[in-house]
Amino acid sequence: MSLGAGKARTADTSAFPAHPAAWRILAGSGGFDKLGLVMAIVTAAALTLPFANFRPNRIAAARGVELLGALPAGIGWPSLLLFILAAATVLRRNGPLFRLLLAGAALIVLGVLIGLVPAALMPPGKALARVAPAAGFWLLAFSFAIILTDAAAKLALGPVRRLLALAVAAAVFAAFLISGHWNGLSVMKEYATYSDGFAGNALRHVELALGSLAGALVIGLPLGIACHRSQKLRGIVLPVLNIIQTVPSIAMYGLMMAPLALLAANYPLLRDLGIRGIGAAPAVIALFLYSLLPVVSNTAAGLASVPPAAVDAAAGMGMTRRQRLFQVELPLALPVILTGVRIVLVQNIGLVTIAALIGGGGFGFYVFNGIGQQAIDLVLLGTVPTIALAFTAAIILDAAVDLLKGQRS
Repeated sequence: MSLGAGKARTADTSAFPAHPAAWRILAGSGGFDKLGLVMAIVTAAALTLPFANFRPNRIAAARGVELLGALPAGIGWPSLLLFILAAATVLRRNGPLFRLLLAGAALIVLGVLIGLVPAALMPPGKALARVAPAAGFWLLAFSFAIILTDAAAKLALGPVRRLLALAVAAAVFAAFLISGHWNGLSVMKEYATYSDGFAGNALRHVELALGSLAGALVIGLPLGIACHRSQKLRGIVLPVLNIIQTVPSIAMYGLMMAPLALLAANYPLLRDLGIRGIGAAPAVIALFLYSLLPVVSNTAAGLASVPPAAVDAAAGMGMTRRQRLFQVELPLALPVILTGVRIVLVQNIGLVTIAALIGGGGFGFYVFNGIGQQAIDLVLLGTVPTIALAFTAAIILDAAVDLLKGQRS
């Protein structure tokens, strides 16, 4: 026990050095880092690729522009040297906090630089011209994002610190958006064109994901409890739910359309309530069916993981079966159940995008419109918020699971 405590104290002091000598030890311990070597190679390759794409109009062929040519005069060479220095730095075995701060700073610099590109490339009076990040930018962002993620994993941040880190990242991203620094980029021009309906589609995306999850919890939790208590029922329910899970999402949405259209045609009340062959109804039902397996299986697994001694002690205290379930078993099984909820929510946030094909709305509206118009920046307008939403949900629910397990810092 004392050994574990000693390790924890060591991790805390190394994560927040207060003395310059401690920082020097943290910043470089000698030798080469394998991940750093790979990411340095990726960074070097990225610096040889176009940093930004220039299009005379929205759907014209793009012309790639390298880093030095894409930035205003006097900024290109310092930026190039900065990224070379950062790549050389991560080659060495640095402390995780140093690497996290370095990668975070590099990502912020990337955000600043890409916002400067439109002013350097856009011809005067050419309102139809478009500027977008190119392969070099995305590879640099990928490289430093991997370094940042690896450093955060090595620091083993507790749930509270992970939530604080998420809040900081969201604040930085919001600052770029609110300041207008990215307004010259083509994805922001697409947003300006579709801004009237963007909030509504964002709300629809969240409603579909959370609504289907809520339905799965209402049905899946009691079903999971029943499966835990009856092996025979479990042997029937879980295979059926596994089969449902294997049906492709587009096929599932298609299967929902015909019966719902018939119901709407024969029962006007259902049609008035919004039950139709297209729209939100088939999307919610399909997502609900996909959500059942993780909820049911994790509920059964969580209850099975409850120590028998705890249940026996509760029975010995005179608790009824119902009291044992709600006061002992479910609270102890909650971290496992919440893990299933996390799986469902992240899965549904992605699957809602496909629902736009049947009129479900959400961010998929921009994805499929962009594909149809061959406008890659309109596709990004739908994919970037979807990824951000799924990433945020995963971090928040992971933190909630750890807090339930007793982790605090």
